[in-house]
Amino acid sequence: MKHETAFEREIRGETVRHPPSGLIPARRVIEGQTVVLEPLDPAVHGAALYKASHGSDAALDIWTYLPWGPWESEAGFMTHMAANAASSEYIWYAFRHKESGHIKGMACYLDVQPAQGVIEIGGIWFAPDMQRTRAATEALFLMLDYAMTDLRYRRMQWRCNALNQKSRNAALRLGFKYEGIFYNHMIFKGKNRDTAWYSILDSDWPEVRKTITAWLRNDNFDGGGMAQSSLSGNMSRRLVPKRS
Repeated sequence: MKHETAFEREIRGETVRHPPSGLIPARRVIEGQTVVLEPLDPAVHGAALYKASHGSDAALDIWTYLPWGPWESEAGFMTHMAANAASSEYIWYAFRHKESGHIKGMACYLDVQPAQGVIEIGGIWFAPDMQRTRAATEALFLMLDYAMTDLRYRRMQWRCNALNQKSRNAALRLGFKYEGIFYNHMIFKGKNRDTAWYSILDSDWPEVRKTITAWLRNDNFDGGGMAQSSLSGNMSRRLVPKRS
């Protein structure tokens, strides 16, 4: 298991000159170039989400580090989807791949604290054929951009099982900074979970947004859809101190 060094931020106590907006994310369609985020509707998305997440051994691996799933039947999964859609604490979106028209994943906003300007993205999973694609990156960018740009949140959180190296790598790739580990933080599926914490602050966001936006441009991809530059590399270079 790779161990990261927690990013040292300056501890500050000055007056907040731009208070949070107090706005809560709306359940609305958010459209990008390669993916559309649709408010979760079990009647529209449930069957496709079940197939995408239970149709193969690779798909079932999606649930390894999530606190719920997999389900033995589509009926059980649909009950869970109905509870998700009705929740006031979680705001769920299904991801529709624009080229194929298929539903290929989902994620939510959680721990939404509008008065404090704090929000988190979680419950993230993609169908195996959408993982590590431009569309997957754009789906998460759209959620980040909506919260940080449109709604003006001050802090975006990312929490994951500390054993989930893929999730930890994804956080860094998207510009999150590692903050540390909460040990014995939770019990999921009868097992201990140590939780790794990451964040993007409002002071980080303009440069993070610029980096991801540049990577998502059409001219960064060849005819086969392969990126010409590394988003992880671009983000890493962002943290290197600039010479005067």
